[in-house]
Amino acid sequence: MIEIIKELCTGCGKCIKACPFGLIEIREKKAFIKDGCNLCSACVSACKPKAIKIEKEGVVGLKGDNIWVFIEQDNGEINPVSFELLSCAKGLSKNVSAVCLGDKIEGLSKTLIENGADFVFLVESPNLSYYSNIYSKILADIIKEKMPEIILIGGTAIGRSLAPRLASRLKTGLTADCTELKIEDGKFYQIRPAFGGNIMAEIITKTIPKIATVRPRVMKKGRCEKRKEGEIIKIAPNILPSEIKERRIEIRREEAIGKKIEDSEIIVSFGRGIGKPENIKVVKELADCLGAALGASRAAVDAGWISHLHQVGQTGKTVSCKLYIACGISGAIQHLVGMRASDCIVAINKDPHASIFDIATYGIVGDLFEIIPMIIGEIKKGRQPLDKR
Repeated sequence: MIEIIKELCTGCGKCIKACPFGLIEIREKKAFIKDGCNLCSACVSACKPKAIKIEKEGVVGLKGDNIWVFIEQDNGEINPVSFELLSCAKGLSKNVSAVCLGDKIEGLSKTLIENGADFVFLVESPNLSYYSNIYSKILADIIKEKMPEIILIGGTAIGRSLAPRLASRLKTGLTADCTELKIEDGKFYQIRPAFGGNIMAEIITKTIPKIATVRPRVMKKGRCEKRKEGEIIKIAPNILPSEIKERRIEIRREEAIGKKIEDSEIIVSFGRGIGKPENIKVVKELADCLGAALGASRAAVDAGWISHLHQVGQTGKTVSCKLYIACGISGAIQHLVGMRASDCIVAINKDPHASIFDIATYGIVGDLFEIIPMIIGEIKKGRQPLDKR
């Protein structure tokens, strides 16, 4: 319940600016709350005379039955993290909405419904054919009208740009790089690594809507339900020419060596322990032999040995593969955060005290330039017919 204490209210109007949904107005020189308030408390913080009172237990207004997932797509191809978030949202709520911005994207609706969305908000315009500054404005306008409780966004390059812009427009809280989400007793817990991954912080945002970004590959994609039904809602965006601040002139894509690490079930990674960039070929031979993707630590990427597309870790990509082989990687916590969810971890390092061994399923202490050729030899031997071994 929200109440305006008229004896204290001065009609200053600061609460009007604070309300992310525009539900406050001044009547007879006193603040008035219109219908639809979800008790986000933004006005309480803005009111200096303390004329706004909210009675609540915990985080009131959070029923967990109105979760939105921002669908990231590029030229009609949905980013896999969006499917992961739909599955996560379905586990938290009975009412999941997917909101998708783009141009000529109606064909994506069926796929989104089959993957967990009960409602699909389609916002189509030629001006939305690629991500730009206008996305946050369009989304904020829709959110103010529909008032979802929770908004989930993938922790990709686009998501990390969009989420803070959106939170700023809505004057609401944002928790970035979550690895787990849960709703208990009306509270939305956003769990993420803190202090370099040494602890897991549980964060509760008081404002509504609550925005969280989730790193790719930390959530599991759900099962596709071909017969699932949902509702498609088309929204015409209100875009003024003066609001478009940027235009795409050209796309240049950096190409990875071999398979993408985010799509591979086997990853062979290397660190500065390989000594010099010329030695990457030794690790790549093992990766090719296993049909694996080539990964790297931040130290190797920062040294310019390989593209950032191959970086695994807190500032790179989070992976959750079936087999992860770490070659010459000491095991800095920032790297471990990005790969520790893998099913089987094999570490090769000449330092028996390397931190990587603390989480490894199997550890091999020794010179990787002796061990890797031996592994490759055994793999090739195992592929030969018995009469040729």
